[in-house]
Amino acid sequence: MAPSKAPSKRSMKSRRADHAKAPLGSLAGCPFHDLRVKLCAAGLRPTRQRIALGWLLFAKGDRHLTAERLQEEAQASRVSISLATIYNSLHQFTEASLLREIAIDGSRTYFDTNVTDHHHFLVEGANILIDIPQVAVDLLRLPPPPAGKRIAQVDVIVKLRDVELA
Repeated sequence: MAPSKAPSKRSMKSRRADHAKAPLGSLAGCPFHDLRVKLCAAGLRPTRQRIALGWLLFAKGDRHLTAERLQEEAQASRVSISLATIYNSLHQFTEASLLREIAIDGSRTYFDTNVTDHHHFLVEGANILIDIPQVAVDLLRLPPPPAGKRIAQVDVIVKLRDVELA
């Protein structure tokens, strides 16, 4: 059996052209295509760095990350990106409603890939956030907002500590 030839530049060009002409739905299910569509729909240009960060953020389901943790994951995946670029991208993703920013005591900021209304447990010492469904927290007794203001969002963070055995 003869070894197969490498595809010619012409055939590669023609395949790219066919791919570009393919109906949009035919690419659905491709993780990178879906991520590009998600970024474009949010008004963000799908740059190489945003695609790489988006892959790290969204490919593993709902989770809570700090910028530093995301940089560690990027380095482990051999994605070269500065911490400043990661912060800028995380804030752009947040402004585009792709992420939710959660500030804890003004000292640590997490970015949540689950943008639905929900609350969090914070495991102190381990700095781990755990989702609490919104329906599990009673928000019926909120004070009324000052005149001319409305409540935009309520974030409840319940801090947890290990039970000390006596």
